[in-house]
Amino acid sequence: MTRRAEALGAVLKRLAPRLPAKDRAAVVDRALGSRGLARAAAEHAAWLALVAYARHGFTDYDALLAEGYERAAARHFTAGATAAVLARWGCRHPLDGAGNFAAQQDEP
Repeated sequence: MTRRAEALGAVLKRLAPRLPAKDRAAVVDRALGSRGLARAAAEHAAWLALVAYARHGFTDYDALLAEGYERAAARHFTAGATAAVLARWGCRHPLDGAGNFAAQQDEP
């Protein structure tokens, strides 16, 4: 395992403490495979990959895109479902109404 993968995995354990190990590995793979996240700080890359994994894998986001919805609209309509998935995984970072990162809450 690379240092980058280890760093991403450690961040994910903190951001989503109840994320199953197989899903954590998939999120790490998503972050490592993204050219756009290659240079991002591990914290940022892990969060963006986690939200994308939840949105694409556990909501109707892709179906809405296939129906012709714009990305922003599809994110809006799946924001609640995405937030619910993240909450099940123990995430405390909120999403805004468009399904994007809103602001980081203070950790206890």
